Amino acid sequence: MLSGARPCLHLVSFRSLTPAQQEGARPAARTGGLPALPDGVDWPDGREPLVLTVDCAALSREALDIELPREGSLLFFTEIEYEPESSVVLHIPTGARTTERSAAYELEGEPVQVRVYQPEVLYPVPGLTPAPDWRDAPAAGVFLDGGADRDDILDAFEDAARTAAAGGASHGVAVQLGGFSSPWQSAPDEGDLVLLAQIHGQSIDLDVYTQTLIVGSRQDIAKCRYEALEFEQQV
Repeated sequence: MLSGARPCLHLVSFRSLTPAQQEGARPAARTGGLPALPDGVDWPDGREPLVLTVDCAALSREALDIELPREGSLLFFTEIEYEPESSVVLHIPTGARTTERSAAYELEGEPVQVRVYQPEVLYPVPGLTPAPDWRDAPAAGVFLDGGADRDDILDAFEDAARTAAAGGASHGVAVQLGGFSSPWQSAPDEGDLVLLAQIHGQSIDLDVYTQTLIVGSRQDIAKCRYEALEFEQQV
C-alpha cells in the first residue's frame, strides 16, 4: 500500500490534534468568515460563500507533492449545500492592500446577503493517502486469497497507516490538501488531474453532508492557473 501512496496535509480543528500536537500548534487556515480582498477585487461573480482561507506560508513544503504558493493566502469560494453554479480559488499575495468585503449586495434592486459560515481556525497535520488501486497489487491479492475476513484486515491496516502518518490526529471529517482523494463516488483525480483540495461539508457546517473535490493538472496548480480547476460535489 505505502509504495504508491501520496502525501497530503489535513487541516483540522485544534480539538482534533493530539495533546502533543496541540503544544506549539501553528494555525494554517480558517473556515468561513468574510474575505479580505485587494482594492478593485470583489466577491466572485457567482457570489458563492467563502468556505476556506489557507495561509500558504504556514504549510510544510515537504508535506505535499503538488506546488502551492510559498506566501500569501488561497481563498476558496464555493457552494457546499448544493451543486455550485460556479466556484473560484483566488491567490492573494502577501503585502497586498486588502479590505474585508461585506456579505450584503443588491440584486435587481433588492437587498441580498451571501451566506457567511462560522469561522474556525484549522491546523495542518501531515498525512498519507493510499493509491486507489493498492488492493490490486500482487501481494494484496495473495493476502486476500488467504482466508475469510481479509478485507476487514486490510481496512484496519489502511486506517492504522493513515492514523500513524497523521500522528494520531483525527482527520476523518476535515479539509485535505493534495494526496489522493477519498471520494464517495467516482474519483475525479484521474489521468492528468490531481487533487488540490477535498472539503467535507461538515468541516464547514456540521449540518452539511457533502464533499467538494477540487482538481487540476499539476502544471496549472503550480502556475496558479486556478481558473482551470474543476470542482465536483458528491453527496
